[in-house]
Amino acid sequence: MPDLGGLWADLTDLVLPAGCAGCAARSPGLRRGFCPRCVDELESLRPAPTRPDPAPPDLPPCVALGPYGGALREGLLAYKERGRHGLARPLGALLAEVVAEAVGPPGPVTLVAVPDTARAARARYGDHLERLARPAAARLRAAGWPVRVLRPLRALPRPDSVELDSAGRAAAAYAAFRLRRTVPAVGAVVLLDDIVTTGATLAAVSRILHRAGMTPKAAAVLAATQKRRLR
Repeated sequence: MPDLGGLWADLTDLVLPAGCAGCAARSPGLRRGFCPRCVDELESLRPAPTRPDPAPPDLPPCVALGPYGGALREGLLAYKERGRHGLARPLGALLAEVVAEAVGPPGPVTLVAVPDTARAARARYGDHLERLARPAAARLRAAGWPVRVLRPLRALPRPDSVELDSAGRAAAAYAAFRLRRTVPAVGAVVLLDDIVTTGATLAAVSRILHRAGMTPKAAAVLAATQKRRLR
């Protein structure tokens, strides 16, 4: 993956009350929540293009760090669902690697994270993707990338889509977001999300931004569900 500097070299935790976020082992030398074995697993991942099959209309090119499994899956669950907010720094740094791969040669980038609903943000004590966007942007800036983080969208309550077909899910996803304001983007616009499954959410956000004159160049995600194909 693109070299943005030592990702783990400065992330050693001497004392942590919790076990490894990737495997739950209580081993010494945890580095920002991950044991050495899980760090090796995460460092072995390489960002690659991914695309749901079938892909919804308006879905931009997607790049994922890896499949939704192993230490990556457990780390995301620990971060999102188990309150380990300190994982935002290493996960955000990994997300920066995905952004670099998605954009190509270094240049100005505008990062737009898919927003949480107000209910989800309350349950997680903050918007989990906004927390990831900050360290991702810091990692890119440290490597010389001009980066801007924007929040042009707000998320509305979304109905249960379990019984909807693909067209119904796409419509529900599109109706779940509203433009808060139009802010000029600088450079390549990159959407940020943690996991891509059907791609409906990213496609909906991309369509809204396109109509506002902020067409995304790509979407950068940490994981792609294993039912989908990583190319």
